[in-house]
Amino acid sequence: MMRGFTLRGLEVLGGYGGDMTEEELDAAGALAVDEDQEEQMEEMSIEERKERLKKARWNVFLYLGVAAILFGFALFPMPFSADWDDFSTSAEKDIGLVWGMPVDGEDVFDVPMRLTVTAENPPAQSAINIAVYVIEQDDCTDFTLSEKMQEAKAGNSHSYQYQEADSRVLADGTYDFEFNIDPGQYCLIAEYIDGNGDKITSQGNALTVEGKLYPNQFFGGILGLLCLALSGFAFVGAQKHGAVLRGVLEGENETTESKVLSEASKARIAAGPGGAPPTGPSGPPGAPPSGPAGPPGAPPAEAPTAGAPPAEEAPAEAPAPEAAPAVDGATFEPAENGYFFRKFPDGTYDQTVYVQNAEGEYVPHQG
Repeated sequence: MMRGFTLRGLEVLGGYGGDMTEEELDAAGALAVDEDQEEQMEEMSIEERKERLKKARWNVFLYLGVAAILFGFALFPMPFSADWDDFSTSAEKDIGLVWGMPVDGEDVFDVPMRLTVTAENPPAQSAINIAVYVIEQDDCTDFTLSEKMQEAKAGNSHSYQYQEADSRVLADGTYDFEFNIDPGQYCLIAEYIDGNGDKITSQGNALTVEGKLYPNQFFGGILGLLCLALSGFAFVGAQKHGAVLRGVLEGENETTESKVLSEASKARIAAGPGGAPPTGPSGPPGAPPSGPAGPPGAPPAEAPTAGAPPAEEAPAEAPAPEAAPAVDGATFEPAENGYFFRKFPDGTYDQTVYVQNAEGEYVPHQG
């Protein structure tokens, strides 16, 4: 039937395509494609369904694996370090290009930077601190770097950032700094400062910087979430394929006995409750004819003599039939010629024919 609709659709497309509009052609073509797909699904064998289920399950594991790789890639840092320079009395590092989403300003697309500064040999002064500058600049040797450091201290630009240690600086102490920067070329400077915020230029001091960048966090996270969603859709599809296959297999494994019982039950339900018994006799049995039974012209029967024994008394009349036993909910339905049938509450009929006596009770008919 489905194939007939498809062929008819193709005939329409072929015979009347010149007179149809573009929208009608698209609708007819889409109808033919949908019908073909439904027909293919109906005609799939068990082996094909098993293969489809296997592929759906593999898709779930594939997307989960790709999502795990992307999440690991997003959380994998790019490490770098900076050592102390006695000439500049600071630790400087040309970080290079930091890639990411090119959106200026502080936002969710910023690249996280985590720094750990170790005060290996701090100055002997009483009030000291550690200052860290992250400056966006292509050339870290440019003389304009000092001006941008002052601008970073003012805190008016997201491209030039500045932070100080939150706790007292002690020998061999470690101090953590966190920055969120836009993609670009960056320079890192870490130095000791005094209580007034000025750089300490005395010799013999030292500190080291260990840093980590996470430029893949945004891209890897978004792609990982996408693969995780695809894995969820693949799981739903695999569940549907599995349910269909289980239904097919359960239908094939049904025993012959259960099939026969099922068919018998269906036939009994379709037939409904049993009907009324066949209609009773059309009338009461006729009375025997009166008068002598001999042939006409025969002499009348002789009267009994005086010495003859008295005639036997007629047998007693049979007792009247008892009324039908009462059944809750049973009714009597009239039939032809004054007969009745008793109908039970479950819809079945008593196979006995009843009549109504002088007292109005229903008694079995004595044929």
